[in-house]
Amino acid sequence: MIETEISRIIDELDREHGGNAWHGTPLRQILADVDHSQAAERPFAGGHTIWEIVLHITAWKNEVRRRIGGAPAGVPAEGDWPAPAKPGAQTWREAVDALEDAHRALVAAIARMPETLLFAPTNDPRERETSQGVTHYVLLHGIVQHDVYHSGQIALLKKALTQSESVTS
Repeated sequence: MIETEISRIIDELDREHGGNAWHGTPLRQILADVDHSQAAERPFAGGHTIWEIVLHITAWKNEVRRRIGGAPAGVPAEGDWPAPAKPGAQTWREAVDALEDAHRALVAAIARMPETLLFAPTNDPRERETSQGVTHYVLLHGIVQHDVYHSGQIALLKKALTQSESVTS
């Protein structure tokens, strides 16, 4: 296979999500043993729960997919920080499944993109330095960075929950 920038971006997305990530544990592996009660727990007052972060990541993967399809930039249709459903094993599984679906759909949309579109602006006029619009390249690298950042938050929340459980046991 000829390596293209699009294939490299897809590789980065797949690594951060479920592959051999350079930065550490990929998101799918971090979430693998999180149950619904842990996902809904708020170990830090005013902070987000694992569940809220999963919904946020999902929403933004969907928003990026919309934008590469030509939609104008905006807040994700689900909201920036969607509220979790009533906590339960089934609704947690549905949230994780929706994350997986959003990831697969984003990767598929990127795979269909022509390489020539990478440096063309999206339908987002904001670009602080040049005022020329956000390119697909910047948008796609941004979602990788976004997901890695929030994966780290989830890993820390998970660690905090595990430590608090061992202290109370």
